[in-house]
Amino acid sequence: MRRWWQEITGLVLPADCAGCGRWRTVLCEECRAALSGSRARRVWPDPVPAGLPPVHAAARYGDRVRSVLLAHKERGALALAGPLGTALAGAVRSVVEGADGGEGEVGRGGGGPLLLVPVPSARHAVAARGHDPGRRIALAAAGALRRAGLSVRTAAVLRQRRAVADQAGLDARERRANVSDALGVLKGAEGLLRQKGPVVLVDDLMTTGASLSEAARAVSLAGGRLLGAAVVATVERTPAEPAPLINGTHGERHSLKRETAGKHLNGGTPR
Repeated sequence: MRRWWQEITGLVLPADCAGCGRWRTVLCEECRAALSGSRARRVWPDPVPAGLPPVHAAARYGDRVRSVLLAHKERGALALAGPLGTALAGAVRSVVEGADGGEGEVGRGGGGPLLLVPVPSARHAVAARGHDPGRRIALAAAGALRRAGLSVRTAAVLRQRRAVADQAGLDARERRANVSDALGVLKGAEGLLRQKGPVVLVDDLMTTGASLSEAARAVSLAGGRLLGAAVVATVERTPAEPAPLINGTHGERHSLKRETAGKHLNGGTPR
């Protein structure tokens, strides 16, 4: 019922821009550009958690982007799924380009369709919101990629196997421990991951990388061929020291802010 009212409200009532508040536009051109106006790039948290796959982000988690993500996730502004999906699609393309060395073969018929696997929200969070924002953005991204000629499928095969604590007040080490072994692949979905094409994990936001590392563990354990992870945004800081050397140069690295304590957007699941 709540989702139905959200859909109707978005159609019939005027809206202000979710990013900057400009009158009578769901998302203005400046805020669209903040989401996907720049080329997606490889990003690194600091410290880098064990098992984290290559992560590519479309945008920095700044004022406009933060407001758009919150409006979609917490306030049910479902019309924002389209532009958020477009931004995520750009990050997915960046993952694919990095994985196939620019050959352009991944997702174009060789080895099965590209699988977008969303990092799941807690069930109670989905119920409280009345929609699953991560899955909705993933579906929008898949549609954008298919329109660009890629063979893409969304596979929501991950589930939380146990409850996790809210991340507020937890440091990066505590967050990794909090989500350790918390995710699993749905029974019967292992065959999908093994038989279909390569996998890209998708999410709205990366802070510490804890949830993406845990999702990567679950997908790899089930036999999935993981290319990397794509997110709409990442929380960055001005690095005080070079990020660790992992496949690239110091100049390419983007570290996360240290001051990321506080409640994560996605049902208390640390990122």
